[in-house]
Amino acid sequence: MEKSYLAFDLGASSGRGIIGKIKDGKLHLTEIHRFGNGPVEKDGALYWEFDKLCKEIKTGIRKAVATGEKISSIAIDTWGVDYVLFKNGAPVRAAYHYRDSRTDAVPEKVYKIIPQKEIYARTGIQFMQLNTLYQLYAHKEAHPEDFNGSVMLLMPDALTYMLNGDISCEYSEASTSNLLNPGSRDWDFELIKRLGIPCSVFPKIVPPCSKSLPLKKSVEDEIGCGPIPVVKVGSHDTASAVAAVPAPLNKKWAYISVGTWALLGAEIDAPILTEEAGEAPFTNEGGLNRKIRFLTNIMGTWLFQETRRVWNEQGRNLGFADMNKMAKAAQGLQFFIDPNDNAFLSPGDMPAKVAAFCREHGQGDIPGDGALLRCIYDSLALYFRIKLEKLQTMLGVKYECLNIVGGGTQDTLLMQLTADCLGIPVIAGPVEATAIGNIMAQAIAGGDIYSLAEAREIIRKSFEVQEYVPEQSTKKAWDAAAKSFLKTCK
Repeated sequence: MEKSYLAFDLGASSGRGIIGKIKDGKLHLTEIHRFGNGPVEKDGALYWEFDKLCKEIKTGIRKAVATGEKISSIAIDTWGVDYVLFKNGAPVRAAYHYRDSRTDAVPEKVYKIIPQKEIYARTGIQFMQLNTLYQLYAHKEAHPEDFNGSVMLLMPDALTYMLNGDISCEYSEASTSNLLNPGSRDWDFELIKRLGIPCSVFPKIVPPCSKSLPLKKSVEDEIGCGPIPVVKVGSHDTASAVAAVPAPLNKKWAYISVGTWALLGAEIDAPILTEEAGEAPFTNEGGLNRKIRFLTNIMGTWLFQETRRVWNEQGRNLGFADMNKMAKAAQGLQFFIDPNDNAFLSPGDMPAKVAAFCREHGQGDIPGDGALLRCIYDSLALYFRIKLEKLQTMLGVKYECLNIVGGGTQDTLLMQLTADCLGIPVIAGPVEATAIGNIMAQAIAGGDIYSLAEAREIIRKSFEVQEYVPEQSTKKAWDAAAKSFLKTCK
């Protein structure tokens, strides 16, 4: 009997509910619900609308049931690092957003207790002030009472808990926290104790592709459905996205999952905790099939999202396709930013931030909006290049192609510029990689497919991808730009 799997994939700007069915060896997707997501400001802090997300997920389940499909299971994936503290079944306070400024001065405080190099050697996670480690430390300083008798659930686990009451953290999501031992795949309780965070708030960790509890009876009654199993997939959205990389069998490949963030890396069998890896910086996050996602975090389409938001608030009514055309019409390789500079982390006037960065780094004034957009495009492509070169050096591999998955693959200019800059083919797609990986993990948990390799074979048969071949005439210009870019970039 054909089975239908319901995947909820929540990103930093939107969420979606998608039904997946495997039929005749191919996966078929039907989107049944889509909703907006993003930070809200209250009393000077940024939060997620957790209650709204819970309601949207229930709405999605209701719509899925209304299709008449028999839903075999449900699973949720989200971004990493953020969490909710629960006590007596309810959130202790609103869920903080990772871009909230409360962690601005926290790393320096933490490093007085545990040096940064030791934290990397213990956890293998790239330093970012938004990591759960720094968020929890800031939370403990401001509201220590919140930790009394509470339990911490990372965002996909928190949403799952509201559906079925399962108090556990899925491994791939827990691995983003900067609080996990990548060797034992369990919490580093010695590290946690040294930071003064109560160990009692940390629940057990479960592997991806594992069965959870069914929907609570109260949720069934609210939605109007019968019992539906819930599954813990690769609950970190990048873990699910990487699971959906088509992965050519005859070539050495690396990947980028491009959305609000761009995650560039490779699958490896064991964590790399060297000082070189920490300085690169690369992170060791969990994946399916006991793999390590050895990757680096790059500010992705967030730069375009914020630019568009600011311009449209000024009344310009621009879409991403309009911005793409503006960038294509501008001269390339004239201005550069470091996409990962802290100036670009928080919401704000992104066009002004980009222009200021270029002025402050001796590049002069950007002559128009098209040139500003082209600056972002070129900078992302060049950042991908230097990080891929670093990855190749550390792993001793020469990659023959780059698999890019996720919503960012719809930006044809970014795909072509990346191929031109890197000098290797870019294989773009599938777009809904995260939902696809989520669905495949559900199928593995249910015993309907038996391995990640089998899942990828189904994905290769099911979805067309676009290949972007490097334009050789631009090679010298990109090579010269890369040398200049290194002076601008961290």
